[in-house]
Amino acid sequence: MKVTIERAALLRALGHVHRVVERRTTIPILANVLIEAHNSALTLKATDLDLEISETTPAEVDQAGATTLPAHTLYDIVRKLPEGAQVSLDMTGETGQMTLRSGRSRFNLQSLPESDFPEVTSGDFSHKFILSPADLKRLIGKTQFAISSEETRYYLNGIYIHAIELDGRWMLRAVATDGHRLARLELPAPEGCLGMPGVILPRKAVTEIQRLIEDAQGEVIIELSTNKMRFSLGDALLTTKLIDGTFPDYARVIPTGNDKILTVDRQIFEKAVDRVSTISSERGRAVKLSLTDAKLMLSVTNPDQGSAVEELEADYNGAPLDIGFNARYLLDITQQLDSDTALFRLADPGSPTLIQDRDGAAALYVLMPMRV
Repeated sequence: MKVTIERAALLRALGHVHRVVERRTTIPILANVLIEAHNSALTLKATDLDLEISETTPAEVDQAGATTLPAHTLYDIVRKLPEGAQVSLDMTGETGQMTLRSGRSRFNLQSLPESDFPEVTSGDFSHKFILSPADLKRLIGKTQFAISSEETRYYLNGIYIHAIELDGRWMLRAVATDGHRLARLELPAPEGCLGMPGVILPRKAVTEIQRLIEDAQGEVIIELSTNKMRFSLGDALLTTKLIDGTFPDYARVIPTGNDKILTVDRQIFEKAVDRVSTISSERGRAVKLSLTDAKLMLSVTNPDQGSAVEELEADYNGAPLDIGFNARYLLDITQQLDSDTALFRLADPGSPTLIQDRDGAAALYVLMPMRV
């Protein structure tokens, strides 16, 4: 195998694939990236057995071939080479080493045979559809913050994606919840996703997709089956196993009878919550909302540090109400809203609250209250 490639192209591809590789692994081949040179291109591939990312980039191939090299070491070497450099990869003879040259630099890297590299992308996909990068970014970006990190409830450690019919129209819906808050976003269903199985996309795959979207050109092709999902984002291909579990009936926790309506300027509210929560305890993080006609009072009491109060103008149409929320969760939700105003639908101090940009908005959030 003998190939020459621009440092920028190699770094970009390595930057996308090397993040999948765990820093500590008991299986040596999983610490490596698979490198395949063929047809004027270099393909890099990495996996942790649950997630696989590959990327193909143009290169000058003098001799086709394949091998595997330590992923993080290779990335660090290429990252430290000067901008504009040319990189040559040469593996000749039976030494089991790859020689990397660039300018006056030369590295001999120990390789492992490509035949040891695992294949996790095999299998058929039952459904295929297309989304724009902007739609995919919105679908997962508006919901991923609510993914649970509690490993015992593994079925909440991802985003539940499914197609649903509403008033005669099919929608593609994404839902995430950690039991304290819930995020739901829907888009008009693209052709090909009707009848798809409901799938749970794992957190690590969500994170990598968000990074790949930033550099994606053109439309994103999505393929899925009951246990795998594949995303084609330009030159990059991400394949992930799905979480094998049943997502809970989230519709049961979305309130429908909340009749107390609060409308407030989103940015003013967000900054006020951030200010008063400065004094809250790290453990509790509770902020109390006291609602009366045309007035909203935010307050925090911390026995160890003191108290904070801020008064805001707001539109409110219900009976006086005191309700508490986790300040961090409240900020996470308001930061996802797109409009200048935030709409809260409340019931009582012990019931979940509905938060949206406006009635009928594509994104909907549910927040459980706290005792204050």
